[in-house]
Order: sequence, then structure tokens, then C-alpha cells
Amino acid sequence: MTAPGRRSSTFTRLLRHGFTDPSAAERLLDAVELAAVRDDPVLLEALGATADPDLALHGLVRLLEAQPDPTARRELLDTLIAAKPLRDRLLGVLGASEALADHLARHAGDWRALVTYEPRDLHRGVEDFERGLAEADDPVSLRVAYRRCLLSIAARDVCGTIDVAETAAELADLATATLRAALALAEAAAPEDAALCRLAVIAMGKCGGHELNYVSDVDVIFVGEAVEGADEPRALRAATALASHLMRICSETTVEGSIWPVDANLRPEGRNGPLVRTLSSHLAYYQRWAKTWEFQALLKARPVAGDPGLGAEYVAALQPLVWQAADRENFVPDVQKMRRRVVENIPAAEVDRQLKLGPGGLRDVEFAVQLLQLVHGRADTSLHSGTTLDALEALAAGGYVGRADAAQLDEAYRFLRSMEHRIQLHRLRRTHLVPDDEADLRRLGRSLGLRTDPVAGLLRAWKRHASVVRRLHEKLFYRPLLDAVAQLAPGEARLSAEAARERMVALGYADPAAALRHLEALASGVTRKAAIQRTLLPVLLGWFADSADPDAGLLNFRKVSDALGKTPWYLRLLRDEGAAAENLARVLSAGRLAPDLLMRAPEAVALLGDGNAGGLAPRGRAQLEQETLAAVRRADGAVQAVAAVRGVRRRELFRTAAADIVGSYGTEAQPVEADQGALVDRVGAAVSDLTAATLAGTLRAVVREGWGDTLPTRFAIIGMGRFGGHELGYGSDADVLFVHEPRDGADEREAADAANKVVSEMRRLLQVPSADPPLLIDADLRPEGKSGPLVRTLKSYEAYYRRWSLVWERHALLRAEFVAGDEDLGRRFIELVDPLRYPAGGLGDDAVREIRRLKARMESERLPRGADPKLHAKLGPGGLSDVEWTVQLMQLRHGHEEAGLRTTRTRAALAAACEAGLISAENATTLDEAWVLATRVRNAVMLVRGRAGDTFPTDPRELAAVGRYLGHGPGHAGDMLDEYRRTARRARAVVDELFYA
Repeated sequence: MTAPGRRSSTFTRLLRHGFTDPSAAERLLDAVELAAVRDDPVLLEALGATADPDLALHGLVRLLEAQPDPTARRELLDTLIAAKPLRDRLLGVLGASEALADHLARHAGDWRALVTYEPRDLHRGVEDFERGLAEADDPVSLRVAYRRCLLSIAARDVCGTIDVAETAAELADLATATLRAALALAEAAAPEDAALCRLAVIAMGKCGGHELNYVSDVDVIFVGEAVEGADEPRALRAATALASHLMRICSETTVEGSIWPVDANLRPEGRNGPLVRTLSSHLAYYQRWAKTWEFQALLKARPVAGDPGLGAEYVAALQPLVWQAADRENFVPDVQKMRRRVVENIPAAEVDRQLKLGPGGLRDVEFAVQLLQLVHGRADTSLHSGTTLDALEALAAGGYVGRADAAQLDEAYRFLRSMEHRIQLHRLRRTHLVPDDEADLRRLGRSLGLRTDPVAGLLRAWKRHASVVRRLHEKLFYRPLLDAVAQLAPGEARLSAEAARERMVALGYADPAAALRHLEALASGVTRKAAIQRTLLPVLLGWFADSADPDAGLLNFRKVSDALGKTPWYLRLLRDEGAAAENLARVLSAGRLAPDLLMRAPEAVALLGDGNAGGLAPRGRAQLEQETLAAVRRADGAVQAVAAVRGVRRRELFRTAAADIVGSYGTEAQPVEADQGALVDRVGAAVSDLTAATLAGTLRAVVREGWGDTLPTRFAIIGMGRFGGHELGYGSDADVLFVHEPRDGADEREAADAANKVVSEMRRLLQVPSADPPLLIDADLRPEGKSGPLVRTLKSYEAYYRRWSLVWERHALLRAEFVAGDEDLGRRFIELVDPLRYPAGGLGDDAVREIRRLKARMESERLPRGADPKLHAKLGPGGLSDVEWTVQLMQLRHGHEEAGLRTTRTRAALAAACEAGLISAENATTLDEAWVLATRVRNAVMLVRGRAGDTFPTDPRELAAVGRYLGHGPGHAGDMLDEYRRTARRARAVVDELFYA
């Protein structure tokens, strides 16, 4: 007897052998059923070798209790102690699978299925499993026989007799035998249906690929044909009845549970399509309607049951179409988008535990392998395998994947599949989530051979393998392209020139030969620059391929690298700064404007980093003005000073454009900006502040050169139009008014001449041809328009507006805001025009009619000939002009009473009008959405084409690039145009109601 407070020697031995609840284990060992063997060291050693000794012991006691009599119990114990193969198999299963322990407790004689240990048992095939299921004559007995066969697979799996790939193949073979048995039962139940048709069952997914899980839907497609002389519609109804019965036999829950769901949703038209089609119907669908993912799914198609001839005909007819899928437009982006969509649909709480679908999971390996198979399988039949690991091996042998990369992926995939198998085996439930319970993690780790600190060891190994997959799965597609052109490692199998060309075409490159030349120039050689670029390019190529113009992205990257490649900080920035490389790839492939700005001063690449020295956040007006004025002070003369100011403007335009592109495209570190209005506001404010700072610097430079520190007249610049509204786009002119006021004692003529010279010189210097983009100053909104003087005194403005101002001039003054020069003079000008633009009592009926007349005339006269009005972002129905004139009419009518309307900004005025009850919230939202979309269209056109435009481009690649900026994926330019028309149409209805009513 053990002394109180002291642990028994059995308790200590149980702890040492891995039991977590030794007290419960002691009680189980004391059970009558184990009396004959409880002290046998062989039993304890064998239990300690299992994944969960506690679970194994509990299952063993249940199995012994379930034996029908003492003789059967004695036979089991004697065999258990004497036969090591049975001991290892039986206890291994009991320690890994609670569900199979339940099966053994219900069917106490099935343990004998584990006794035999012959060479043919090591690798069982379809025929062996068919023999194991042969006696099943109803769904219940089929389930019992299925579990008995599953028991033998699990036993050899947990004992290491077969590896994870062989286990998956045997599970697929067992599924094949089960489908055949289920079809036989269905045909026996309806022999008249069976006599009318030929029915073939095509396995898809993991079953078709010979890589099934323990618990998984079995994906199938059914093909049916009428037997000779039978009516086809009637035969198809018979085939459908057989197929439906087969699915019920496997899927329905009985007293013995279910086997697995049979899923036919991969068929043409999915669950909306007929369950059974003829071969010709299948072929017609895939030739005309199938999407890219459907051809990807057909990679794993394999006939498994039913009419073998019909199954073979199906594969022979459809396989050629599979290998043409890579020729489809947007093939690679479609596949990659589908993968991203899978990740995005994972519940947030599960992402970090997803073994299959999460980043670095099994699906990443499978997608990457399938993508490469589809690209190169047309010319290389060695790649025609539905099994992931076999296909990966073939890709490495053919040089389509680097051998080292393939070996790492193979190891990671095997580990992740082993985890998946052992997680599912425990309760035979379909799950791909890594458990978070300590006991479950411990059992899982021990089942994979991790005995010292199994939980920590498991988590470390899982994260390491997932990290390998994350790092390699996209690189896998691009790395061999570099090996093909760099030719650094003798003896390594490489892509042929034709295979490399095929891959570039699949990626969307219009000129694959030129793209390969760029890669060769970038990646060849043994310099540090070439080595770093070989590391970067696989990832960059993926980002370029995710754009509308991969060719331009790669060409621009070569240009930047040629300019900066010898600069140490450039390569270091791309290698070490997390966001810099992806930001650069997005910017270089999004259109012409940003790359053109960058090429004029490539050192601006530094702005793309995520460190303190870089960053894409816009700089404020005060900071910009301080920099431009400092540049003017350092310069020798106005020409040099304004050149420096324009250099600042070019750099900041690049910063703004780059931030806009990154926000619109999104990156791994920064998702797409959800608030499109915020993007528009940031661009408008940044470009407007930059224009104001540019004018302030240029004004200071011109005054300093011509008059020293003091001009004989005070001088102010008033922003008008989009400039005054803080809504400038990349290609906008600066609409301004110039106002001056002679200083005390100054000659008025001399002051006027000085003011005109300042304006003339500013306009000249800002348009001098140079590497920096010009800034055009437009003063046509001044009194009397182009016929009036360019510069007026404040008194002249006052006299003109008092006596002669027209309605359109009041309208234009709604946007007036001081931007540069003498602040006091600018303030007094604004005070002068406030009563004009916000008249007491609002507008009279005549003025309202005049505004409507002007708007109607502008619509009819200013729209370019040949332009589609419905797609014109500025002047078309529901475009910028419609929204702005509607908002501005409310400002003119009610600005005197409603302080919120006294703003130069369209969106702010619209929000204020809504708050004041002048427009409903629904109508305000409609106008705001239309204005934001139209503004983004104009910004997109400028970013893509490098020149301003108010309508969508006609060039397909440019149109696609505009679509990507606006959030529409490859092949969805039509959806973008439909969305614009729809948005503009709704806005025009509001304009008709509020402006013209």
C-alpha cells in the first residue's frame, strides 16, 4: 500500500510515459479487463509511444469491455502482447482517433483487420478496398465496411508505414471503391434506370488528384448518355435518379453516421445546372461559357466509377481545353484574384489558425503549382498530373521551378498535410483549423513525432513551414524567368526560351521578347546590384503582372535602376524598406504620369520608403511655402530660383501621385483606401497647396530680381475655380485673379507697370521648357474676361463689380480665395467680393434664369465634337459641371443666411446644404458620389495617359489601367463604364429636380 501523501511507483511511471492524467490512468489499469497485463512493461511502453497515451488506454479498456465474452477478450490481450505489429497499429489508432475508438467499441471484432501484416498490406489499392466493401448490401453496412477499411489506412499512417502522400492516395482509392459500391447499390435499387443509361462518375478536387483527406467532401461530376435505342431525355432522367441516389447513400446520416458528402457543385453552372449532362453538353459549355477557375478544376478530373468508356471519352474530350486555358485573356490575374478572394473570405477570427486557406497554407502551394501546370502543360505532357506533389516534382525536373524551391515547398506541403490529416483523424470531422486547446495541440505535436515540448515544437514547425510557403508561392512563378536569362548556375535545368516567353505572355506582357531582354539586363552578372535585383525581381514581376501594363512597369524599373543602380541607398531601400519595393512597382506600372515625374529626378524613389526620411503623406502648405522661399533665397537670379521651385513642385507632384496610386491599388501593408472621397480630397488639397506654394516662391523670385525686397505696389494672387476650391487635379491650370494696390507715395502708372511685369515674368518662368512640368496660369475669370486688363487695383475691382458685374462673374467668385502675395490685400479683396457672391436676400428670378441659360449653353457648345456625353466627366449629364452648378446655385441663393455655405469647396458646401435642409440626405449622397467618381476619372486619365482628359480612354490597355485605379479588376472595364453611367444618371435626375425645376 502506498503511504498517504506519497505517489505510487505506477503513478510515476505513467508520468514518465507521457500520461497527463496518471490518476485516471491508474484506475483504468486496475480495471478487471486489464488484470492479466496491467504489470506488463510492454503494454506501458507501447501506450507511451502513442500520440495520446491517456486516450489510447481509455480506448483499449472500452474495446475490451465491448468483447462478447472472456475468450474473445483473452484473444485480444494475448495478440496485443505477443504481436508487435498489432500492438503498434491498434494502440496508435486508439491514441490518435477518438472516432475510430468509438467504431471499434461498436464493432468489437474489427480489431482483427489490423492483425495481418503482409507485403500487400503496405500499399493497398482500389481492388483491395473493393474486396473490403464487397459484402456491403445497404448504406449502413457500407458505412461499417468503409470505417473498417479506413481503420487499416489510419493504422499504417500513424505507425509511419506509409507517408502522407501514400495515405492521401489510399484515401482517394478508398473513396473510389466506395463510389463504385454506392453506385452498385443505387443500380440494384432501380435496375430499370440502370438499363436505360450509361453513367460515368468523374472525381474532381482532391479525390480526383489522388490526394484526399480523412474527412473531405468528395467532388464529382456526372456524365450520362442514353444506351442505344433509348430516348435521351428519359435516359438522362434515369441517370439523374441514379446519381442522386448515389449521393444520398454516401452523404445521409444513419445509425452508423455518414461517409462523406458527395459534392457535385463543380459541374457546369454549379448548383443551378443539371446534375447529369451528356458529353456533348459538357463540351459545349466548356467551349463557350466556362470561366478560368473551371479549367483549373479540370486539372484533377479522373473517371472513377460507372461506365469506364464514357469516363475515358469525357477526359479525352476535355483535357485539350484545359491546356488552352492559359491563352485566355487575364488568365494569371484571374487565378491570382480567385486566390485573394479565398483569403479575404476567411473569418477574421480564423485567419491565423487556417491550415488550408490562410496565407502560407496548403492552398497557396496548390494554386502556384496549378498555375504553372496550366501555363506550361500545353507544350509539356510530363506536367499533366492531378497530384500536387507529383506535379511539383515534374515542374522542378523540367526547370519550370528551381529545385531548391521545389524541395522546400515539398517539405512544407507534406508537413502541413500531415497536420491536416492528424487534426481530422481525431474526431473524423472536416476541419482545417489548428486547434487552440493545449491538450489537442499536445496530441497533435506528439502524433508528428515531437515528444520534447510538443506544443512549442509544433507551433514553431508550423510557423516555419507556413513562412516558407508564403515566401515561395508567388516567387515560384517568377524565379525561373530570371534563371533562364541570368544563366548563373551550370547544370540547373532552366526554362527554355519558348517556355519563358509563354510565361511572360501568361503574365500579361504584350512584348515578351522585350520583357525578357529587360530581365536579362537587370539580373545578369555577378555584381551586388545584379544579386539584389535577382532577389527583388520575382516579387516585383508579380506586382507588375497585377497591373494593367506589366510591360511599362518592367521597362520603367529598368530605367530607374539604370539611373540609380550604382547608388548604395537605392538598392538598400528596396531590399530593407518593407513598403518601398511594392510601392515602386505599383507606381511604375500604373500609367505614364508618375514614372515620367520620377524619371526626371529618380532620387525621388526615396519618398516611397516607409521610414522617417521617406513617406507619402502630403506636406502642408506652410511647409511647402517655407521650402520654396528658402530655395529662392539661395538661388542666383530668378531663372535659377524658379527652376528650384519647379523642382520642388515636380517632386511633390510625384509624392501626391504615388500616394494616390498606392491608396487606390492597395498593398500588402496598406489596404485599398475605402473612402474614395478622402482620396479625392487629399489629392485636391495637396495639388492646390503645392500650386499656391509654387506661385508664392515664383512671386518672391520675380520681385527680388526686378525690385529687390519691395515692389512699388502691394500684390496678391486670388485662387479661382478648382484652385480656389482646393480641388485641383494633376493636369489642372491655375485659375487666378491678380490684384494690386500702389504703396503710399508710389506713382500709380509705375505701380501698374510693375504689377503687369510681375505677372508676365511669372507666367514666362513657370512655362520655360525644362525637365519639370510647366504650370499654366489662367486669368480668364477676371472682369471682362480676356478683354479686360490682366491686373487691376483693388479700387478698380470695387468700381467694376459695383457697376458692371455680370451674373457669371458673381458665380465665379464663389471659388475666390487668397493664395499668395500680400495677405492683408488678399483679405480685403475677399471682404469686397463676399456681398457679391452671397447676396443679401439671395438671387432674383432673372439671375436664376440667366444661370440656367448659361449652363444649358455650355452643355450644348463646349462638349467636344464626337465625345459621348454620358461618359464625359466634366460636361456630361451627372458630371462635375452638373453637380457644381447645382451646389453653387444653392450657395448664391442661401449663402447670406447659412454660414456653412460660405465655403469654396464643393463637398463641404454640399454637406452644409444638406445640414441646412436645402437638399435631402439621399440626394446629397447621390451628388457627392457622382462628383467624387467624376473627379477620380479625371485624375485617373491624367495618371494613366500623362495628359489631361475629361473622358475615358479608347485604348484598351489605358482603359484597363483607369479601371484598376478605380477598383475594377482585369476584364471589368465594361463594368466600370456601366457604373459611371449609372452613377451619373442618378446624379442628373437630382440636378434636373434641384437646378432646372
